[in-house]
Amino acid sequence: MSSELIINYRPHETRVALLENGTLVEFQVERGAQGAGLLGNIYRGRVIRVLPGMQAAFVDIGLEKAAFLYVDDVCEQPGDFEELLGQPDEEHEEAEHDDEEAAHEPAESDRPSPPIETLLTEGQEILVQISKEPIGQKGARVTTHISLPSRRLVLMPTMTHLGVSRRIEDEEERRRLKEILDGLGHHHGFIARTAAEGATAFELKAEAKYLMQLWKRIMDDSTNQPAPFHVHQELDATLKAVRDNFTENIDRLLIDHQGQYESVKRFLEMFSPELAGSLELYTGSEPVFHAFNVETELARALSKKVWLKNGGYVVIESTEALTVIDVNTGRYVGRHNLEETILKTNLEAVKEIAYQLRLRNIGGLIVIDFIDMEKESNRERVSLALKDSLRRDKGKTKILPMSELGLIEMTRKRTKENIDRFLREPCFYCQGQGFLLSRTSVCHEAFQDLELQASENPVGQLKLTVHPSIKEMLLDEGRSALEDLEKRLGRSISIKADETLHLEEHIIDVIGRNG
Repeated sequence: MSSELIINYRPHETRVALLENGTLVEFQVERGAQGAGLLGNIYRGRVIRVLPGMQAAFVDIGLEKAAFLYVDDVCEQPGDFEELLGQPDEEHEEAEHDDEEAAHEPAESDRPSPPIETLLTEGQEILVQISKEPIGQKGARVTTHISLPSRRLVLMPTMTHLGVSRRIEDEEERRRLKEILDGLGHHHGFIARTAAEGATAFELKAEAKYLMQLWKRIMDDSTNQPAPFHVHQELDATLKAVRDNFTENIDRLLIDHQGQYESVKRFLEMFSPELAGSLELYTGSEPVFHAFNVETELARALSKKVWLKNGGYVVIESTEALTVIDVNTGRYVGRHNLEETILKTNLEAVKEIAYQLRLRNIGGLIVIDFIDMEKESNRERVSLALKDSLRRDKGKTKILPMSELGLIEMTRKRTKENIDRFLREPCFYCQGQGFLLSRTSVCHEAFQDLELQASENPVGQLKLTVHPSIKEMLLDEGRSALEDLEKRLGRSISIKADETLHLEEHIIDVIGRNG
């Protein structure tokens, strides 16, 4: 399978596309003026409110909305906070780290977290890192368990865990990497990322040294001024995409900007010289996303209805709390029997759903309404197919068994807005409802308002201004109702069209009411 990473850079926007066999499978976009690159940023914040009932706190980190800090994301020892604010280093107790790539060897502790009111006080200054960007009306989620990723490693300075990416499946390689991590000689936690597979001990130790120096600089910088202030900025979108996605499995990395190309080249020469040969500067006359058909795939990813190859389709509807996906047979009628037709449609939908979840970056609670199947074996087959299709997804998923009604409930880890919400905004016509009043309803509302105006203004001609399509309906299907209203009111009503009006809007003027 061929894979290409394509980066379209402009000063105001960076777009990153991952293609597998020419098909867009992942898409990221960051815009400089809209909070781009918040994930992974480190701040010195001030606790502004502790909520014992929720076992959480709000922290002012200088953004528009206060950040949310849950008790499990708080260091437990007072000494930990001192280190997070640049005080002398001390060894920390082991704590759980929820990294999407890490498979930790130590057993997780069953010891519950202490009450948050014993860990934090209002006005206290702490060092925090954004673990989930602001989504919708929610502020960012932060943690005091800092993690600093490099090409092959993740440093966890507030922990002592050593782990290896789940995606490295070879047991011998896992043991080799664990031995290298054990030999680093630091009192901090490390994770060997997927890109660490096959790396030499020298390369890993060099990256560990770089991360420790970075952590020292962050601690020094954190004491420069009082909270809230921004201490550390994550890599820009281009370098972050290269660091996290450009591996030996990617055949080619294309960048359409000379400056960014040079920046990535220097980055690779420092951390992954073996990959530098796969880096290319795109110089074609056609925009790079058009040349590789990415724009067409993006348009499809924004559609509520997605057609399947066999003629069926899925409908994807997202709300603030969950995403609902509905599977339908559509134009597919099958060749043999109904159960077989339904099974084939559901199996085709599974592949498309897994693809769309990854492409749109849909997270949170997801409910999939498959077409009802009578046979338990078929329901099990569809469930297994969904799990298998999601294996390549970097987002952590949890899938519950299919119910007898064909429903599957699942969750997918979300750290950013899905691209639908990022690239679009609610319709200013319907305020996000997805529906408008029917033209018939708009006509009848206008009739009611005309009667009201006539009762308040006994004299004068009535003038009704509406959207052109409403005027057309009033003079066609609604003509008899309009004539009946004129007869009852004993007054003429003139109709005027104004294409600048909202479809549901109308304006009533009374002409000559003063004389």
